[in-house]
Amino acid sequence: MNKFSLPRQTRTVDEITGSRRLRRMRKADWSRRLVQENHLTVDDLIWPLFLTDGENRREEIAAMPGVYRLSVDLAVKEAERAATLGIPALATFPQVDFSLKDVAGSEILNPDNLINRATRAIKAAIPEIGIITDAALDPFTSHGHDGILRDGIIVNDETVEQVASAAVLQAAAGADIVAPSDMMDGRIGAIRDALDASGFQHVAIMSYATKFASAFYGPYREAIGTQGLLKGDKKTYYIDHANSDEAVREAEQDLAEGADMLMVKPGLPYLDIIRRLKDEFAVPTFAYQVSGEYAMITAAAQNGWIDGEKAMMESLLAFKRAGCDGILTYFAPKVAEMLKG
Repeated sequence: MNKFSLPRQTRTVDEITGSRRLRRMRKADWSRRLVQENHLTVDDLIWPLFLTDGENRREEIAAMPGVYRLSVDLAVKEAERAATLGIPALATFPQVDFSLKDVAGSEILNPDNLINRATRAIKAAIPEIGIITDAALDPFTSHGHDGILRDGIIVNDETVEQVASAAVLQAAAGADIVAPSDMMDGRIGAIRDALDASGFQHVAIMSYATKFASAFYGPYREAIGTQGLLKGDKKTYYIDHANSDEAVREAEQDLAEGADMLMVKPGLPYLDIIRRLKDEFAVPTFAYQVSGEYAMITAAAQNGWIDGEKAMMESLLAFKRAGCDGILTYFAPKVAEMLKG
């Protein structure tokens, strides 16, 4: 024995573990299911749908294989499919024709714009399904920002006024939840006041309370037609991805202004934020598994590098483990079909 080594003491595994063998409950499928701590069900799913003008139009989004822009008539058919699968709610996002865009995003104030037409059509056909709409301006602006651009600056208060007016129009079209993603200061309070004053006290607000300045939004911008339009970046109003205390303050402010539920966006890179918000506020908390997350899993699966279905389910269970009450995911119909099967 080397003079510097300690005498070797031989212990049994039971002596090391104190007879606590954690593998006992992993030995069989039935026992693993019996002690599983978190579960994913169809009730956890919100399906984002992309909209486009026209009839009978289904356009695949190159960066999001298997995801399509749909004309309103086909969106109604997909809503019927969602209801059959038991998916509780849809979230709609429009690709607005460039001829309708301007620096102020004024098309969002058209009561008959693409979002509102889709809401009315879906609600007429499937009234029991929930509709979540976004009152942010980015699909409607010629510069791709979420707010009104003046002299190179996104003006907060003027944007908030327009977002609040748009929220009322979306509620009038039949939206059940307004989910503003623009991250302007004071927007939640302004929307709550505007909805209440217009008789829409029953319409809830899902705040994108912690929307981060992320690299994972690229495919989404292709989907809504803002790719290449963006002047500068969105760091003056989205949260720095290095900050978590700031995210908590944003959530606290939105709840104080009247938000009914919180949203974290993106999802997987921000599981710590989800957990902090759930622990801090104990309110309904959601995450958006954004386009970049979907694209990475799908592309890796198509290349044979990962098992796509297993990775998809693992990623969604991670949201539940972190504390999510629900998840916006482009995988929703596929997951719902698997769960029913």
